[in-house]
Amino acid sequence: MPVSLDMTAELVREAAWDLKESEDRLDPLMEMIGDARFVLLGNSTHGTHEFYRDRSLISKKLIEEKDFSAIAAEADWPDAWRVNQYLLGETDDVDAEASLNGFKRFPAWLWRNADILNFLGWLRDFNDKLPRSEKALIYGLDLYSLRNSIEAVLRYLREIDPEEAKRARSRYSCFEHYGADPHAYAFQATTSQSHSCEEDVIRQLIELRRREEQYTQNRSERDRDDYFSAEQNARLVKNAEHYYRAMFYGGASAWNIRGRHMMETFEAIVSHMDKRNFGTKVIIWAHNSIVGDARATEMKAKGEYNLGQLLREKFGSEVVSIGFTTCQGTVTAASEWDTPSERKRLDDALPESYEALFHECALETFFLNLRDNEHLRNYLADPRLERSIGVIFTPSKDRMNYYGEARLSEQFDAILHFKESRAVEPLERGGTGKNGEIPDTFPFAV
Repeated sequence: MPVSLDMTAELVREAAWDLKESEDRLDPLMEMIGDARFVLLGNSTHGTHEFYRDRSLISKKLIEEKDFSAIAAEADWPDAWRVNQYLLGETDDVDAEASLNGFKRFPAWLWRNADILNFLGWLRDFNDKLPRSEKALIYGLDLYSLRNSIEAVLRYLREIDPEEAKRARSRYSCFEHYGADPHAYAFQATTSQSHSCEEDVIRQLIELRRREEQYTQNRSERDRDDYFSAEQNARLVKNAEHYYRAMFYGGASAWNIRGRHMMETFEAIVSHMDKRNFGTKVIIWAHNSIVGDARATEMKAKGEYNLGQLLREKFGSEVVSIGFTTCQGTVTAASEWDTPSERKRLDDALPESYEALFHECALETFFLNLRDNEHLRNYLADPRLERSIGVIFTPSKDRMNYYGEARLSEQFDAILHFKESRAVEPLERGGTGKNGEIPDTFPFAV
């Protein structure tokens, strides 16, 4: 017999930890995390201040108290690598805001916002007290930077091996026929007899890897990091080329290529950092749709998987996945691709949703441990609507576009819920995205 909304809300209220403003407000969450190596911090919107704030607070505690040393984020590799150079003190960027200047294209507010700026300022101060090999760093997991990653590979090779840089430029010149738009390349490569760049980008990655010893042997840690970054950019180019072509075939293919790329990048980060200090602990920042287990959502029926599922399958209990949800308030989002960001009012959650259920609990903000409460897990294992807002949001229009069915207790190990939240504050309004790259999260909007 289905359990009534009132009864389920009462069960949630009894199990919830009220996150009042106090020094120990996050202690139950930290206790649940325990000795886990990988902590996944999600968000049900890309524009909620409380999500960014508490994700930063949790990350600070993990870095300070549990020896986490890396954040792998839903960001492009070259842009995040520039931030890394600032965190290492190895850049001409004068401050944290300058280090974020790589995030210029739509939707820039995901990174160029006040909460991120505050966190980076804290992390730089934290790192300045440590030797280079112990500094906490940030890496990008996504694959939308095809053109910028090509430039990064060529820039690296021009400095270390000018002759090989010429050969690499020749391989990558395949894309020049399509201008700076990988979308145009993919369309031509899949709908006509035009030459595909697939073979060229694979050859370039193989050649770079073949020369690893030549480029890194008897060199400094910084030199080895530079090679590592170049290799990740070359692999990103290969995967992005595959991704953009797959977009035109439809189905789960493109989404799964993105998920697999994130997993490969994550494993590369862990392997690289393990060379500094074995047993690297990593935090992941990404949308709920990326860090929650896809098997507990509508993705499974579509043949889709995501990073959260892949990590659970490989690392099991070493992974703790935490979703963030909200019911009402405001959010930063755009109305259409490549238009200025706006402060928008959230619709009241649909009555059949988890957000509406949590609203009935009469707690302003709470933490819900789904891993260690079997009784609660059973009650939250039935499918219910779950809200998901990416970078595009049109309140009161096509409301069901922002919901999908999920089994929450199988999707996440814990939830942080905010009854009312407010929009994140961009460093500047808008974001042009006119630098030739496909808009971030295209075509999935998360």
